[in-house]
Amino acid sequence: MSFSYKVKCELCKAPVQKLCCARAEAYGMLLYCSTFSPQEIRIMTENPEFAARLPRVFQRAFNLHFDRQPESLEQSGKMVFQITDPKKLAHIINVFGYDPRQALVLHVNFGMLEEECCRISFLRGAFLSGGSVTDPEKRYHLELSTSHYQASREMMALLSDMGFSPKSVMRKGYSVTYFKQSEHIEDFLTKIGAPAAAMDIMTAKVDKEIRNGANRAMNCDMANVNKTLDASRDQAAAIARLRERGRWERLPEKLRETAQLRTENPELSLSQLAEIADVSKSCMNHRMRKIMETARELT
Repeated sequence: MSFSYKVKCELCKAPVQKLCCARAEAYGMLLYCSTFSPQEIRIMTENPEFAARLPRVFQRAFNLHFDRQPESLEQSGKMVFQITDPKKLAHIINVFGYDPRQALVLHVNFGMLEEECCRISFLRGAFLSGGSVTDPEKRYHLELSTSHYQASREMMALLSDMGFSPKSVMRKGYSVTYFKQSEHIEDFLTKIGAPAAAMDIMTAKVDKEIRNGANRAMNCDMANVNKTLDASRDQAAAIARLRERGRWERLPEKLRETAQLRTENPELSLSQLAEIADVSKSCMNHRMRKIMETARELT
């Protein structure tokens, strides 16, 4: 089950009550469905929850039934809902204030979306019909796709007026309105009636941040270990050079003790060596630096 599928199932739990909201939701479905013209309405879905909701919304919004719809919602694959009856189509077109003699769906009739509840219903319908959202475990992306360019432009204006910041792109003849920031997707889903899905995105984001933090800490620890090992290797090489050149016995006692401590504990950091020697880290660092300088004088 995809994340989009889960989101749409949650959205379909919203009751179909007020006439104005049912019409607004149907409006969003039609503007973002497969076909909406004076000759045909065709809506396709693979989601049985959406398939069950469609007849209820259209019955409430227009008091009519689809001319064609699936005999069973249990079937796999795409389910098709279709209206071709001229009288039904004329009634729907008239409800939205279009002239059937002119090109249909050139714009969004904002007179249908004056109330906040209707705007939310319109967005829900558009997402159910032409929306998708990526699994937040993979990446953050939500989009609404329609073949009606002007309707998409006015969807952008509607979303901006509602406080969102969408982006748009043309893709294979479709106008796509999209969000890529997790916060915007969370707000959008919460607004249209999918707060559980929004919470899933928040949870996924927190989990990612925890994993990334742990990885950063581990990488930092590994870098520190490698740095300690590299320094220890250089110090051990310097001490070996002092022994080979006969300078070991001529080292001051404190430096000899430090060199011996390093030879016996090649894996420890300077802080750990300082703790064993019961001196400060700066003192241990000073002694080791003197040892390294003495070894370099022999090259």
